[in-house]
Amino acid sequence: MKILTILGSPRRRGNTAAVLGMFEQQASARHQVERINLTDYTVNGCLGCDACQRKLDEPGCRQHDDALTIFERMKAADLIVYASPVYAWSISAQLKALFDRHYCLVKWNAGEKALLAGRRAMLLVTCGGSANENADLVQPMFARQMACMKMEVAGLFAVDNCTTPDELGERAAATAAEMARATDAAVRWAKP
Repeated sequence: MKILTILGSPRRRGNTAAVLGMFEQQASARHQVERINLTDYTVNGCLGCDACQRKLDEPGCRQHDDALTIFERMKAADLIVYASPVYAWSISAQLKALFDRHYCLVKWNAGEKALLAGRRAMLLVTCGGSANENADLVQPMFARQMACMKMEVAGLFAVDNCTTPDELGERAAATAAEMARATDAAVRWAKP
């Protein structure tokens, strides 16, 4: 299985990156894993111009930034793992810009044709407080985004009550292991 992880954190060595790295290490023993650090790319916000809706078999976005390259890598993946710290009860600005640009991956004028239909997706978030009071809004938003794109949610994961990577401890390792198990389950589910 080809797994694409997308790190939406501006901190390349922060909590989210640390937990995602633990997952990638476990998953790479059985799967091909590739990471995108969004801070290495330029992804502008959606312009809301609907130019993308005129091209039914490609994103068709009139902006020529790195989002189009990321979309190509997403199309080549079987599982996409989105990872973000929780900022102001939502995902990071870096990942939000990419999520907004996902609009061009669903063609409303063609009966809601979705260019990533059937792919699986996971969400990993980390937060400084309790997940119940921080990630509780992020997870349903993610599920709705994936449903709109006709993607299957393979798991929603949160590591809470951490502000530095040193505080992650066993909770992070347990979450990474749970994500790896969910990945293996997604492989079994995908097979006829």
